[in-house]
Amino acid sequence: MHNPISGKAIDFSKTPEALFRKELHQALLGKRKLAVRLGHLSDDAQWTLKPEKIKALLKHKISLDDLTENDVRVDVRQKGVDMRIGVDVTSLTLKGQVDQIVLMAGDADFVPAAKIARREGIDFILDPMWQTIPAGLHEHIDGLRTTCPKPELPLRRQY
Repeated sequence: MHNPISGKAIDFSKTPEALFRKELHQALLGKRKLAVRLGHLSDDAQWTLKPEKIKALLKHKISLDDLTENDVRVDVRQKGVDMRIGVDVTSLTLKGQVDQIVLMAGDADFVPAAKIARREGIDFILDPMWQTIPAGLHEHIDGLRTTCPKPELPLRRQY
């Protein structure tokens, strides 16, 4: 993609974050008793202004000419993952193939799958990886646990 402010070409597949994620996914795919569900990015990725810049523009504190390449970011949406995981949880539960599910997520879209699992006697543990979760999801899990150390991340570069 090209940054709409600077016109600079960006190859997101070569960013440190993309390289880390690719390496992580490859490592996870080789683990026993672990399922990795990857979705796909929707085709309608768009550049968007950062919220603080929108506010500044609307309050006439800055003009369009004041925007820099760091004031925009790509808004991408991943599709298909929640549904795949929900189907997996339901299938494993109803086939009686597991007695515990540990889900690493924090999305309220998993409430129906968590409810089915718990109704069927499955111990449903959620690891939100240090993120906050919606109250509606918290009420439908048996435990909340983050097992990895909280990372000290450097400031992410915004594209």
